[in-house]
Amino acid sequence: MAADAGRPAPAGVATGPGTVRIAVDLLGGDDAPAVVVDGALRAMRADPDLHLLLVGPAETAAEVTDALDPAQRARVAVRPVRDAVAMTESPTRAARAHSTVRAAVAAVRAGTADALVSAGSTGATVTAAVLGLGRWPGVRHPALVATLPAVEGPVVLLDVGGALEAHPATLSRHAVLGAAYAAVAHGITAPRVGLLSVGTEAGKGDRARRAADPLLAVGPLPCDARYVGLVEGYDVTLGARADVVVTDGFTGNVLLKAIEGAYAMAGGAPAGGGAPRAAALLGISGTVVVCHGAARADDIASGIALAAHLWRRGATDTVSALLAGDGPGDRTDRTTDTEVTAS
Repeated sequence: MAADAGRPAPAGVATGPGTVRIAVDLLGGDDAPAVVVDGALRAMRADPDLHLLLVGPAETAAEVTDALDPAQRARVAVRPVRDAVAMTESPTRAARAHSTVRAAVAAVRAGTADALVSAGSTGATVTAAVLGLGRWPGVRHPALVATLPAVEGPVVLLDVGGALEAHPATLSRHAVLGAAYAAVAHGITAPRVGLLSVGTEAGKGDRARRAADPLLAVGPLPCDARYVGLVEGYDVTLGARADVVVTDGFTGNVLLKAIEGAYAMAGGAPAGGGAPRAAALLGISGTVVVCHGAARADDIASGIALAAHLWRRGATDTVSALLAGDGPGDRTDRTTDTEVTAS
């Protein structure tokens, strides 16, 4: 994974060869466009095979191109769009408007970009991707997946904000998504999959976990993955029991931000990197990376590098193919097609 100068690459991601075109939402994020401009510059300078499609006001895109040398400038294109999605807007309405995130999704759909990165409203980004790119067969609710640098090795955590509600069938489907992602994106052999709960004994947890646990115990998982049962919060940071930890988007988002706060209280992240501020969206027919709304410039650069890494590995197509014949999916989940979180 490409990173800005002087910083280690986040755990589990390595730089790969090959040209890749990333659409970047210049107006997404709490501190946009300044941090997005800075992050785009860092990503460009770190990866000579990276091409960017800057989606936003022309004068903001010029801040990036003017800071690059002529050779680097040739790797940048601009799609002028002036409207941004506010964090307080309805995700469905915002995603349908002529916004930067919708234009970035349209670029991926049209084939003028290979992937997109946004630090804007999670709800609007997920909804725009669902409406513009479509979902994989059998996936009703896409999941945001983040990889944490645990003590024993990287741990894939999902969902971290794609959908708030917990449903047994969705948790079961996310276990399949997470196992395939861990194997394809991070090269984890025979991933161990755990279900996050309040204890490891059978029967622990709320209704959704109690129902999902036996489903996972008997359901097949791809990539020689195996279900190890219920796990607790400390297993996410230790990594000794599970390589993939499954939960709902509400709990996963809270946990991820709590880990981030704990690192801050402790005086900094461990040597392998801190809580990631970029997550891949699984279950969508395209490569989409969502950054934390409070992302810094280096977080934006890491999100761009993650999108490039996933594209170069063909992660979206490979994970989708692994899931193609894997059961009926989470069709028992009755929430509406475009209902997503706005974390």
